[in-house]
Amino acid sequence: MTAELRTIHCDQFIAHPPRAVWRALTDPELHARWWAAGDVRAEVGHRFTLDMGQWGHQECEVLAVEPERLLSYSFAPGTLDTTVTWRLEAEGTGTRLFLDHAGFDLDSPLGKAAFEGMGRGWPGLLGRIEPALDATAR
Repeated sequence: MTAELRTIHCDQFIAHPPRAVWRALTDPELHARWWAAGDVRAEVGHRFTLDMGQWGHQECEVLAVEPERLLSYSFAPGTLDTTVTWRLEAEGTGTRLFLDHAGFDLDSPLGKAAFEGMGRGWPGLLGRIEPALDATAR
């Protein structure tokens, strides 16, 4: 029996240049304002933990980095075993931010619950990036 794997796909236009959006993804202080506290850093092999509040601390490891274009990291290895990949594309005076959260095992109760919950949650989280950037630009 093979596990059925699924991916959450989202995209969000953010009225800030890729340089600023990249900072939202890779600066720990700014990252904590819109999503979760943790020592995130754009360095392949860097291991960090995100404090997901009621969902606990989730281990991550950076897998790929292309500054201001792509950031990919493992998310919750050993439990969810998923991968979060951010892709940034300049669009006018802003940025189109793409998210792929891949590898959810829908044959597992935890994987299925996480896929459903995060599928509902990610769009709202992406919507919090622009206000966080606006607040730091003041």
